[in-house]
Amino acid sequence: MKLKRILALLGVVFLVSLYVLTLIASLTASPNAGQYFLACIYATIVIPVLFWAYSLIYKLTHKKKD
Repeated sequence: MKLKRILALLGVVFLVSLYVLTLIASLTASPNAGQYFLACIYATIVIPVLFWAYSLIYKLTHKKKD
């Protein structure tokens, strides 16, 4: 159970850092700011979905036998 909490906390820290990077990318005036912003938005959506899919597949393939 402790491992799950640590991984969940790391996930929250990772997502918050993505949100901060998205904000910074939207406020910068560099020529690549738009691409950075889109990459951060993409990662904010895709990475949690991938984590969910991996955990779902793991649960389906490692069912406990009664």
